[in-house]
Amino acid sequence: MKIAIVCYPTFGGSGVVATELGKALSRSKGHEVHFITYSHPVRLDELGAHLRFHEVDVPQYVLFRYQPYELALSSKLVEVVQKHQIDLLHVHYAIPHAYAAYMARKMLEDMGITLPIVTTLHGTDITLVGKNQLYKPAVTFSINHSDAVTAVSKSLKADTIKLFDIKQDIQVIPNFIDIQKHLASNIQCNRSLIEPDLNKKIITHISNFRPLKRVVDVLKVFQKIKEQLPSKLLMVGHGPERKKAYQYCKNRNLLNDVMFLGESSEIQKILCASDLFLLPSESESFGLAALEAMLHKVPVVSTNIGGLPEVNRHNYSGLTYPLGDIQAMAEGAIKILSNPQVHSKFQKQAFENAKRFDVNGVIRAYEKVYEKAVMKVRQST
Repeated sequence: MKIAIVCYPTFGGSGVVATELGKALSRSKGHEVHFITYSHPVRLDELGAHLRFHEVDVPQYVLFRYQPYELALSSKLVEVVQKHQIDLLHVHYAIPHAYAAYMARKMLEDMGITLPIVTTLHGTDITLVGKNQLYKPAVTFSINHSDAVTAVSKSLKADTIKLFDIKQDIQVIPNFIDIQKHLASNIQCNRSLIEPDLNKKIITHISNFRPLKRVVDVLKVFQKIKEQLPSKLLMVGHGPERKKAYQYCKNRNLLNDVMFLGESSEIQKILCASDLFLLPSESESFGLAALEAMLHKVPVVSTNIGGLPEVNRHNYSGLTYPLGDIQAMAEGAIKILSNPQVHSKFQKQAFENAKRFDVNGVIRAYEKVYEKAVMKVRQST
């Protein structure tokens, strides 16, 4: 099957998942996958006859205060579908991607081409942008005019149904990791490069530093851990709250204990050296960063918000707590870190939990969705 994937090309979870899915579909199933987005996806580290990238060029016009990306994307979709005889379009995010996909389909229909559309909801398109009254009609329309819709967690599916007048069935297909690729990677893990003092515990947080990630809560939890255990915190990522987090550390003399690493392509090396992962978010449709931590045998202390309890099993792969309960998160983290036997148990259980989300099962689920969408379109024409 020839599949076109539309996603954001950034370090964010939806872009990572979409890119890894396309790579897996191409590598293990032989599908021809075409990525269509405004820049090269950060995780797209391989290209070939069955894996291609098409850049959406957005012309700059002084007439427009905001450049019309949806228009440029729709036009590019039409071009790629025609040129490469695409069988199916898989878009990640309801807006703007599903909206642009629908416009492309209507243009293609005038050319005698039918194009099945599968839309995957990731969270921000529903829980933040989508519930804005300005966008609600467009989000509802885009979802209801897709041929198949998936959501990355039960929580996100429930939020979508609650917030919008949805006529479509929504299938839950979780985010995933590649167990075999990880086991074959033979990562050289050198903790001393991060922290020469091997007695110190290494605690990690990875996110896009948006307000909903509660990065100051990460720092507050770390402070309490540090009072009890020698430790270092790695803050990985970049975003609007980064400056605020840095200033918090500066004001409290924490800069010697906290490393701001920015957006990194060395996530595996960082996680393999980590003892604990913190994710105190106020909103998470899934929690891909937590899952990637578990893959590296890193226990997770998180909130019990959104899809996080579906990923981080309380008292098994880590611990979950109510939003803002800094004291409880710190006490839970100390409980895990201060006892080597307890820490080792949580490490093993974190990895076992990660196995539930192996890519092979997810690929099969998506292939069934693709087949269903194609059949639906064929029966309607």
